[in-house]
Amino acid sequence: MLDHFSALSDPRQHWRVAYPLPEILLVVLCATLCGMDDFVETKLWGEQRLDFLRRFLPYERGIPAHDTLNDVINALDPDLFKTCFTDWVETLRDSDPEIIAVDGKTSRRSHARSKGREPLHLVSAWATRQRLVLGQQATDIKSNEITAIPLLLERLELTGALVTIDAMGTQAAIAEAVVAKGGDYLLALKANWPATFADVERFFAEPPQTMLETPVETTDNDHGRLEGRRHTVCHTVDWLFSDRRYPGEPRFPRLAMIGMIETRVERNGKTEHERRYYLSSAKLDAKSFAHAVRAHWGIENRLHWVLDVVFHDDLARLRTAHGPQNMAIVKHMAVNLVRNPKDKHSLKVRRKLANLNADYLENLIRQKSTLT
Repeated sequence: MLDHFSALSDPRQHWRVAYPLPEILLVVLCATLCGMDDFVETKLWGEQRLDFLRRFLPYERGIPAHDTLNDVINALDPDLFKTCFTDWVETLRDSDPEIIAVDGKTSRRSHARSKGREPLHLVSAWATRQRLVLGQQATDIKSNEITAIPLLLERLELTGALVTIDAMGTQAAIAEAVVAKGGDYLLALKANWPATFADVERFFAEPPQTMLETPVETTDNDHGRLEGRRHTVCHTVDWLFSDRRYPGEPRFPRLAMIGMIETRVERNGKTEHERRYYLSSAKLDAKSFAHAVRAHWGIENRLHWVLDVVFHDDLARLRTAHGPQNMAIVKHMAVNLVRNPKDKHSLKVRRKLANLNADYLENLIRQKSTLT
């Protein structure tokens, strides 16, 4: 794993380096895996687990001060760090087709209001089947997801993948970026595309039955809520490109399908109805469409929720330089590693076990078959 980060340049003057960069990266990653939430805790953990760390690297001078850890992580080039991360993750991926969900998350306590710094907003790519973080791109505010997503996609291998993005990322340029890299897109359609949205909404209000594929219905009944969903797709989309549309309107490349999900939710004696619409370059049948949309929300409860609840991301107080971005990458590394074992432990328990059992931790970072 460390070999993939050897291209990461040390931001310090080489003649003043007492603690090599690989040693700092290893102790920060291992401490994060074991539940440490800041650099003071990381320093303490490293001192208590120095024999373990010396299985891999010399640590001739021991563990650096927490201020040194903070300064080095703050100073690392985040773009190069992200590139190293992406290269490493590619070694974990298999070659089977994948649904890649792209979505943003804000680290709420990473702001520095006195310095005019907004909280870090990170757009991440999530391989839904393998449950891997594939990459991330930082932006200061949520509205900048439109510019961050293409930068993220540029670093990813998308051949044969279906990329799912919510309405913020429903942009012709983003669709073109996915197609250019050999993938297909599935984009949520809302009123930020008023003409296209209105046409699709009218179509599904009274659809010609001969133009629809056989719909699929699913039901969930948990947490006091009964939710039924009906998934309908149409593969005839040429009518969207007639001369009646306004000149110069952006077109979505290789558009092959439009879809609708009708939901009916019963909760506390009340019933709510909603319709959601989608555009795709893949000719998905209704069952595959239902699976892809459902898989997209895995990024919320299998990544964002894990970062907040298991890794305490919303409590992190890093605010300066590149620290918030770089620690987000470290946490994504830890998420990928801690999901690897095939045991039946929860992620929370795996982190505690890694802290208690040095052999278990070694198996995590070496990506071997873990102890159970």
